Amino acid sequence: MPRTAAVLGAVLAVAVLAGCGPSTPTAPPSSNSPSAGAAPSSVSGAPSGEAQPAPGAPELASPPGQAPPGTRAVPVYYLGHTAAGDRLYREFHQVRVAGADDLGSAAVRELLAHPAGVDPNYRSAWPTGWTLRAPVRRTAGVITVDLTEPKGGGSRPDASRAGWATRQLVYTVQGALGATDLVRVLVDGRQVRQLWGTVAVDQPLTRGDPYTSRSLVQIDNPGNGVTLGRSFQVSGEAAVFEATVLWEVLSGTTVVRHGFTTTAEGQKFSPYSFSLTLEPGSYTLRVYEDDPSGGQGGAPDSDSKSITVR
Repeated sequence: MPRTAAVLGAVLAVAVLAGCGPSTPTAPPSSNSPSAGAAPSSVSGAPSGEAQPAPGAPELASPPGQAPPGTRAVPVYYLGHTAAGDRLYREFHQVRVAGADDLGSAAVRELLAHPAGVDPNYRSAWPTGWTLRAPVRRTAGVITVDLTEPKGGGSRPDASRAGWATRQLVYTVQGALGATDLVRVLVDGRQVRQLWGTVAVDQPLTRGDPYTSRSLVQIDNPGNGVTLGRSFQVSGEAAVFEATVLWEVLSGTTVVRHGFTTTAEGQKFSPYSFSLTLEPGSYTLRVYEDDPSGGQGGAPDSDSKSITVR
């Protein structure tokens, strides 16, 4: 599927789906214990610690007249680096969709088609060449994703990278469908025991602990590289101490504005938003978590976007 205006522009109405629910269960080799950056080795149960999505709704809706006709916004999850290692960040891409039921297919195609996000800090763990074989199906509480591997099998990621690829898939398709259903992965219409010899997919997958999968701070709007009017809204999601989200605007290396806002709920993935008015120019918008430890707990999670104000 062609990549249309990826990442939504200025004032998007957030119907924040926490990307919530479980975390991807993958099976690293039994001889290895998973590291902090590797996918969990066991299937977890019901979602915990995140707000629940509205069934059937996409995570973000574009305002009237802003999205190209016939397109919808779908979340696509990528890897980004944090002090704790790799974590998932999401981008919203505008894609052409036949109907609401095909949002899952559109999101999975976007994930598999691009090795990186529009934000240059985001990358995919999926090897190139994988495609969606058949439309995503959702029946009896299970989402089925039927994939086709590259001719000859393609490259084989190591256990950690393979685990993150599976997490990307589960978060992306669940987010697009506004559901926390289990995800069954097929290859060429058949159930297989493992992907790449490392990730168990013989049972439907859930997520696990979102706090070890996702960045604790995420900017959803504005998207990276967009051009905005002087006044605009910033929105996203965070799971931060005492619900406090810090932000700053930089021109080059100079901080020109800074402040804070709060999420709907502390220590839980919840939405935040704030308004900015800036002079015309090029800026970096950075949002990050407060650090009550004064650096003793490691660098705080953050997200940043390059923007232009006209």
